Amino acid sequence: MKFILEPWPWYIGGPIIAIVMLLLIFFGKSFGFSSNFRTICAVFGAGKSCDFFSFDWKAQKWNLLFLIGAVIGGFIAVHFLSDHQIPAISEATLTKLDSMGFESAGKAYSPTEIFEVMSFKNSVLLFIGGLLIGFGTRYAGGCTSGHAISGLSDLQLPSLIAVIGFFIGGLLMVHVLFPFIF
Repeated sequence: MKFILEPWPWYIGGPIIAIVMLLLIFFGKSFGFSSNFRTICAVFGAGKSCDFFSFDWKAQKWNLLFLIGAVIGGFIAVHFLSDHQIPAISEATLTKLDSMGFESAGKAYSPTEIFEVMSFKNSVLLFIGGLLIGFGTRYAGGCTSGHAISGLSDLQLPSLIAVIGFFIGGLLMVHVLFPFIF
C-alpha cells in the first residue's frame, strides 16, 4: 500500500504512458481530453446547428469513458491515496511566490489565494484563463495531453509545433505575465 501512496518515479509512469500510447496507436485511436468537449456537444445535439459537431460521437465513447475514469480516479487519489502530499518547491521559488503574496506556496497543493478566495479579481482571472485555454485548445487543434503525448507519439509535425508553442506560452506566463498580474 505504501507504494501507491508515494509519487511514482519516471521509470514507472513513463513506460505505462508508452504502453497506453502504443495500444492506442495499434487500435487506431488518438488521445486527448479536449476532444471530449466536441463529443459532449455532439451528444447533446450541437450537430443540428453546427457542422463541426455533426459526426459519429459514438465512436468516441471510449474517450468519454477515459474522461470519466480520470475524474473518478483523481477524486479517489486526492481523498484516499494522496496522504495530502504537497509538491516540493525550491526555496528560491517559495521566496519569490511569498513576495507576490502567495503565502500558501509550499503549504498547499494549489494556491489557496486564487482558488479558495473568490474575489472579483480571482473570478475575472479564472474566467479569462478558462476562455484563453478553450480558445487555445481549439486554435491548436488539441490540448497539451493530446499533442504532447499522442501527437508526438505519432510523430506529427503540427503536434511538435503546438508543444513548442505551449512551452513558449508557459514561459511567457511565468516570467512576464504572472509577475505583472500579481
